Amino acid sequence: MDRRISQALIVPVLAMASVVVLSNFAVQHPINAFGLRDYLTWGALTYPLAFLVNDLTNRRFGPALTRRVIYVGFALAVVLSFWLATPRIALASGTAFLVGQLLDIFVFNRLRRQDWWHAPLAGSLLGSAIDTAIFFSVAFAGDADMSAPVTYAHLGAEVIAPLWVGLAVFDFVVKVSMALLMLVPYGALMSRIRPMETAHATH
Repeated sequence: MDRRISQALIVPVLAMASVVVLSNFAVQHPINAFGLRDYLTWGALTYPLAFLVNDLTNRRFGPALTRRVIYVGFALAVVLSFWLATPRIALASGTAFLVGQLLDIFVFNRLRRQDWWHAPLAGSLLGSAIDTAIFFSVAFAGDADMSAPVTYAHLGAEVIAPLWVGLAVFDFVVKVSMALLMLVPYGALMSRIRPMETAHATH
């Protein structure tokens, strides 16, 4: 690999690892404000940044190099997460991260020649769905505290579900909103972060 490219990849690797480590810490803390304790953790607000980093890296360097970023970021994040989170959360996060981000790369690459927003939005939504399902089930299923039944009353209906299931559902709802929001910085950075072959052609 070209040395200049290797150096350029350091930024997305560190960004990816930082987002995952921060999210592993944040997911252990519910949002207590506005009565959201049984609905959301702070990790729901930080983790979607990983998809933005992934998509911008994919746009710039292509799928093969982006997968390398994911593998290195995965290794760094899992190791660091053992210090900031429980081993179970670190394992769940690493597994969910790897599967979700690789799916995002695949979807993004299949749609990258369509309208500019199709690839990042579809990749983020599908990646977030599988990431959420894997993470919450591996991290919290069977845990006594996280499996306590919670009654959710909305639109005249009451649903009783384990706490971790409710958190997973509302976590995904927030990730959908964040995926839409992340189109703003992605669109703003498109002109500056161009595909590598295009950028090289202008130099």
